[in-house]
Amino acid sequence: MVQSLNTLQESPSQTAGPYVHIGLMPTYAGNAGYYDEEIGTSPITDNVKGEVIEITGSVFDGTGWAMRDALIESWQADANGKFAGQEGADPAVSGLCRFAADADSGEFTLRTVKPGKVPARGGGKDAPHISLWVVARGINIGLQTRIYFEDEDNSADPLLGRIEQRPRVDTLIAKKTGEGKYRFDIRLQGAGETVFLDI
Repeated sequence: MVQSLNTLQESPSQTAGPYVHIGLMPTYAGNAGYYDEEIGTSPITDNVKGEVIEITGSVFDGTGWAMRDALIESWQADANGKFAGQEGADPAVSGLCRFAADADSGEFTLRTVKPGKVPARGGGKDAPHISLWVVARGINIGLQTRIYFEDEDNSADPLLGRIEQRPRVDTLIAKKTGEGKYRFDIRLQGAGETVFLDI
């Protein structure tokens, strides 16, 4: 017997928050001691080689409000453009970090080493960058984007070169605010919407 398909209603889609914090950052969510050591609390250790930098920013929704429940994962190479596990990679760089927006201000901070250029497919090099995965309330699938740096030569980067709407490239560029300090805001929609990647 064939089941009638018009009797069941589709249930609402699930969003990432607030439960993603409980699973990925339990101490941040108020469940200290859940793990002996949380994964990805810092992408570097104290004896890292290269320039240590600090990136601050916020994730803004379509109305311009900073999302105070945003959670971000970053992945990057070391100062010489090598990823953890590759021969010659800096053992003080895991490359992975999980961090959340401040629950009051909605601002995040990533303290890391400035990455080097990474070999690109087909030759050449990607400009120094940090890959990001962003989740928060209302986001059904994590969003992928990148941080590039305004004080680097980004002109030959293959990903940036493929963005047809050239003014939008600027949404991927962290602005230098001081020595070793950068500002990078993520806008989910509207004016200045960040370029997101289909990975």
